[in-house]
Amino acid sequence: MNDTGRHAPVMLREVVDAIAPRAGETVIDATFGWGGYSRGFLQAAPCVVYGIDRDPTAASRAAAVGADFPGRLTFIDGRFGDMVELMDNVSVTSVQGIAFDLGVSSMQLDDADRGFSFQKDGPLDMRMAGRQSDTPDAAELVNSEDEAEIARIIWLYGEEKNSRRIARAIVAARKARPITRTLELADIVARVCGGVLPHKMHPATRTFQALRIQVNDELGQLEMGLRAAERLLAPEGRLAVVSFHSLEDRIVKNFLRERGGMAPSASRHLPEAPRGHAPSFTLATRGAVKPTEAETEANPRARSARLRAAIRTANDAWPRDGRRAA
Repeated sequence: MNDTGRHAPVMLREVVDAIAPRAGETVIDATFGWGGYSRGFLQAAPCVVYGIDRDPTAASRAAAVGADFPGRLTFIDGRFGDMVELMDNVSVTSVQGIAFDLGVSSMQLDDADRGFSFQKDGPLDMRMAGRQSDTPDAAELVNSEDEAEIARIIWLYGEEKNSRRIARAIVAARKARPITRTLELADIVARVCGGVLPHKMHPATRTFQALRIQVNDELGQLEMGLRAAERLLAPEGRLAVVSFHSLEDRIVKNFLRERGGMAPSASRHLPEAPRGHAPSFTLATRGAVKPTEAETEANPRARSARLRAAIRTANDAWPRDGRRAA
């Protein structure tokens, strides 16, 4: 069995169907991870795939997948928010498919040394680019930011109702000694929220999500990645995005609705809005597609997954700042 068997990509069949690779086409797997989507595209048609990932462990997995499809997979180290520049470096300016699998991967959660899991003891890191990255990690965030900023991050990115109490407890705990381990932080949050209860979501779930999003600028990268996909996709090119929480899904939904010409119209009481830019996408899915019951039973991590897909029109990409053209 190949490595992807141990890290099954969520909604693989649905994503491959949405991208629908064809012979001779070029597809970008913008979140390569363990390479499951890339393998699926390469098996579906004699296409070419470019896999992008900032995780330093992804390159070796790309080599393993590429060995099964000689000359058809190219791995690129980088962030998908920089996708236009990354592809320009390999002289690719137009592709027929782009897929995103957002959030933290199972391989990152399962590796305690990466610091993503509140259930395994490890350094409080959470950087998707790895511990050699020169960007601040989660430990630096919880030990240096003031209480108000920590509360803001936990509320905004974790939608955690106890954000202020958790921030207060973090600041109090770090006065005794710096918080450097995942289980240290998870215990602080659990005590604030009444402890870990059987068959209930772990009380640290939302806090860890919020810190991870902040450390990796995940929502900023998503917005940049969607605009990059709009610029790179050729007419009739297919976009597929799998998200795992409401913040991500809301960004994807709003982007596709706006770019599909379905943004809410202005009030009749306000001055007439500038003429809208021609739609750059048509929606390929009616709302968000959810995983099957069989998949969620086999892989509980798939429960919150949502897929949205769209097809690129022949109209120009919208201005880089996202505002409507006058």
